[in-house]
Amino acid sequence: MKVLLVFAHPEPRSLNGALRDVAIHELEAQGHEVRVSDLYAEGWKSEVDRADFPSQPPDERLIAVAASKAAFDTGTLTEDVRAEIEKLLWADVLILQFPLWWFGMPAILKGWVDRVFAYGFAYGVGEHSDRRWGDRYGEGTLAGKRAMLIVTAGGWEEHYAARGVNGPIDDLLFPINHGILYYPGYEVLPPFVAYRVDRLAEAGFEAVAERLRERMRTLATTPPIPYRRQNGGDYLIPSMQLRPGLGDPGTSGFGLHADEVATGI
Repeated sequence: MKVLLVFAHPEPRSLNGALRDVAIHELEAQGHEVRVSDLYAEGWKSEVDRADFPSQPPDERLIAVAASKAAFDTGTLTEDVRAEIEKLLWADVLILQFPLWWFGMPAILKGWVDRVFAYGFAYGVGEHSDRRWGDRYGEGTLAGKRAMLIVTAGGWEEHYAARGVNGPIDDLLFPINHGILYYPGYEVLPPFVAYRVDRLAEAGFEAVAERLRERMRTLATTPPIPYRRQNGGDYLIPSMQLRPGLGDPGTSGFGLHADEVATGI
């Protein structure tokens, strides 16, 4: 398979850097072709601004969504954005790797998403009618490909458990897994998360590294998170409300959007 790893950590000698190398080495040992976008090393521009749309008249008010659509349709997105889109189309698997900072991804990685997931490429795709609400949430440009997260966290695993003070890790990562990866069509694999990384000794690192190697070995066979497909019949269109009778009556929030039958709940 072809794998794109987007790496977002400012220090190559960090634990994240070591885990990135573990992942790449194992993927290549399994015969996969790997490309890396190292955002800090490449000096990635994170903010969306007028410079992203050089063909827009300078006296015209910037509306980012409209400008993104126009630039994508006319092939005038900036060279760095076009290069990342080409990588996404090339890859069978996308891996986003980052430290969990303030309960989310680093700003540079969010900026990569903001700029690369252009209108007409990752969103704003497909028919909008009383039967469909676009090709998204299980459909779209990137359907048929796989994606996953490699995440490091300083807190204990217990802190991110169902009753942990930080909130469940699956809830914290839902906006990325469901809202960024599943939205344009990726099959999203369960995330790989390493905890208490600030206190990880050599023996602890090797245990984490071996767990990561196993995830890389099973990249093609790991079952994806069974998110509900938007146009698969589970949602009323156009309100996009889950149909009555679906989901555990006691469940609300993010948990409703995974199929409890498929998850065995």
